[in-house]
Amino acid sequence: MEQNTNNTALLVMDIQQFTIGMLQGGEAYLAILSKAIENARAKKIPVIYVVIGFREGYPEISQSNKSFARIKNTPGLRFDTEEAMKVHAALAPVKGDITVIKKRVSAFSGSDLEIVLRSMGIKHIILTGIATSGVVLSTLREAADKDYTSTVLSDCCADMDEEVHRVLTTKVFSRQADVLTSEEWSKI
Repeated sequence: MEQNTNNTALLVMDIQQFTIGMLQGGEAYLAILSKAIENARAKKIPVIYVVIGFREGYPEISQSNKSFARIKNTPGLRFDTEEAMKVHAALAPVKGDITVIKKRVSAFSGSDLEIVLRSMGIKHIILTGIATSGVVLSTLREAADKDYTSTVLSDCCADMDEEVHRVLTTKVFSRQADVLTSEEWSKI
């Protein structure tokens, strides 16, 4: 796989304090993802952070949405404050990075991600994030339908279910993307 860095962006998705806190080995994961971000910046590849966030009181969440109604109905589970929408401090954006706020599982749904990508001339997206079975899977499927070339960095994705992560990264994702480790990607 050859990569044109002029039309490529790295997506860092759902890397917020809450999501990192759900992972076993969250610190090790952050270290690997940090190296991938550094690699992107060294190659002058834009870094786009995608976070989940809502208005106060969650007017965007319907009770019929099983996944998101849980957020709305769980006291203490907050995604409607500026603090909750921040990227985890260990990987905080730097000047020039872009942050997109999404309202659904896919990075495209309920966000302006596609407008940002088109405006920048991005045709190839590198996917990372939590959870492999959530934002990564949903974004990859939608990206394929929108004719983006995609690469998934398997060790820069994480899921609460290691077997689901393994099946997706070894059997499913390769149907619509190149699947590489961050180390393999750094050598391209």
